[in-house]
Amino acid sequence: MITKNYTPAALCIVFLFDVSQAVEAASKDEQLIEKIEVRGNWQPYRGNIPLIKTPQAVDSISSDDLANAGVTRFQEALDFSSSVVKQNTSGGMWDSFAIRGFAGDENNAAGYLVNGFNVGRGYNGRRSTSNIDVIEVMKGPGSALYGQGEPGGTINIITKKPQFSKEGYFQATLGNFNKKQAEFDYTNGLNQQLAFRLNGSYEKSDSHRDFVYLNALNIHPSLLWQLSDKTSVNYEMEILDQEKVFDRGIFILDNKFDDADVSAYYGDIKDKPHNVKALGHQLSIRHSINDSWHLLTGIAYRDSSFKGSSSDAELSSGRQLIYNDLNSFSRQRRERDYQASDFITRVELSGASKLFGMTHNILFGADYYNYHVDTKLNRWRTAWGSGDSTYSINPNTPDYDQDQPETSVQTNQKEDQNAMGFYLQDQIELTESSMLLIGARVDLFKQEIYDFTRSRAQEQDKSAFSPRLGFIHQLTDAISLYTNYAEGFRPNPGLDSNGNAFEPEKSKSFEVGAKWQSPEGDFLGSAALYDSEKNNILTADPVNSDFSATLGKATSKGAELELSYYFTDDTIIDFSYAYTDAKTANETTNPDWGISIPKGSRLINIAKHSGYISLKHYTSILNKESFFGVTTSYTGDRLGETIDPDYILPSYTLVNVFASMQLSHNLSLKIDVNNLFNQEYFESSYHKLWTMPGAPINYSMALKYQF
Repeated sequence: MITKNYTPAALCIVFLFDVSQAVEAASKDEQLIEKIEVRGNWQPYRGNIPLIKTPQAVDSISSDDLANAGVTRFQEALDFSSSVVKQNTSGGMWDSFAIRGFAGDENNAAGYLVNGFNVGRGYNGRRSTSNIDVIEVMKGPGSALYGQGEPGGTINIITKKPQFSKEGYFQATLGNFNKKQAEFDYTNGLNQQLAFRLNGSYEKSDSHRDFVYLNALNIHPSLLWQLSDKTSVNYEMEILDQEKVFDRGIFILDNKFDDADVSAYYGDIKDKPHNVKALGHQLSIRHSINDSWHLLTGIAYRDSSFKGSSSDAELSSGRQLIYNDLNSFSRQRRERDYQASDFITRVELSGASKLFGMTHNILFGADYYNYHVDTKLNRWRTAWGSGDSTYSINPNTPDYDQDQPETSVQTNQKEDQNAMGFYLQDQIELTESSMLLIGARVDLFKQEIYDFTRSRAQEQDKSAFSPRLGFIHQLTDAISLYTNYAEGFRPNPGLDSNGNAFEPEKSKSFEVGAKWQSPEGDFLGSAALYDSEKNNILTADPVNSDFSATLGKATSKGAELELSYYFTDDTIIDFSYAYTDAKTANETTNPDWGISIPKGSRLINIAKHSGYISLKHYTSILNKESFFGVTTSYTGDRLGETIDPDYILPSYTLVNVFASMQLSHNLSLKIDVNNLFNQEYFESSYHKLWTMPGAPINYSMALKYQF
């Protein structure tokens, strides 16, 4: 999604502003006019350079985009970027995605930033959009600034910030599958220096999957303390409490997708739902040293947990009976108790300085994090090759009244990660139309893992140097050309099924592209070509599920096109297309699997072709301001299992429609219909026996009171 102008969020996070008052005479009355002078726009890890002037492609998804389309979940919001595709969500318990073909570790949630702080470590559940102002999809590697990350790109969420004027809303939503949701937002100034904001949501919904439901509470209080015209302090809290039935989806045999019962649940309804809890804090201090230099420092701390039990399909062919007996679907039972804590602190100085007749936009800083995770997994499974049908379920006539077998310890380990990074970047204004970016980061990383089941400790100390080089040239007033090269790394968490630690991922990427915007601002877009590779990547271990295994080296080459055209001031069309060729770059043979993965094999859940076209129109109906839109999205076929190149998820096309009407000054009505033509499709897969079907036609109606 390409935005025409800076969104309100860009102004919300502007630190340095000057409020002055002027008196203007209009007839006999005097009007007090407030003027806001924006002298700088500083953001974490970015300094004073706006994204439009950085040599990389960026998709910006605003809260207005989400509200218009009726999107209330973060994972669904990422559909606005064709470079992002869905991945295995571990039973629907967290958000997981890949950018430009690279997804990280399938057994962990996808990493992303919130206000520049990394919240990808730990457990996030399914994030709500209630406190999101803007989602930035910054494509290409970002390790030279943010530290650990994927070469495909970095997602940064900018949250809604406190305002000194009163505003807010309450929204109630009802939909099929018994969806009930309440969302709220309120902000106001307590005095001239202190403002607060409170927003959040509560959702209680069933789903298109039998016996699968969600209860989710999200609350986000925040405070802004404007100490002076040079210094501000911002504090934000996150409270998450989510309950959801763990759901691995359905099984597909012999690629017969049409035979699948997409609503069938093969777990055990006596299992308690998994519970994800999180309590997070962010504190940021911004200080203007002078008109050119700015200091930013902050800390974040987050506790999270992930607990519950599930009965999942057995993936090991030597233990699974369904291949020979269609009336016996073997299951294994798991009990999880995961705890995580994450502490982050950073300080950075940014500003502009003249040197050798050129302006240097300099950013340098340091950050540190300590991440601790305790992983306890109990499991029961039938003996390999025994033909034992204990705890199997007949998928044709499921019997959920079976005795549950006792589990025993499978994994009991603790892991500590400590990392410190130092980064420096200089974006040099060579001429009025050309800028050169030079940057680098050094990371010192230490990982300690103690495996209680084997009474064995492992430790590794690593360092990484991540350079970054970019160039952007303003070819005309409307067109910019850019190129960039960067290297990066990402620590791989946990142990493999044999209790061995993983080497960190290392990556490099090259990109060329163009950005354009017509003088009238009615036609804008971007295009990019990229070539990325990374080593030591992980994939799901299909034999020892809940574990990862090394896949080796992979590459991703692709092309992207983003267009936005304003037919009139009231009618907009958006178009986005991504071609992604992501595959292994070496042959891999894992002794546990006993299967060789040839060089050039596709990466799991990555579509070569994806995109969407969206039409939005603002109008008036019965003298009421109204809006309607339609989006058609396409996702190409995808590999559904790492070790089976013949298991391919079919492509699909979805049509979503949405509309709203302003009933009164304060009251509005919104209606959304997703998958209008009730297309049967398969969203993602871990294995042919763990395949997640997408939702059939679903609709909701929301009534919003705004003040």
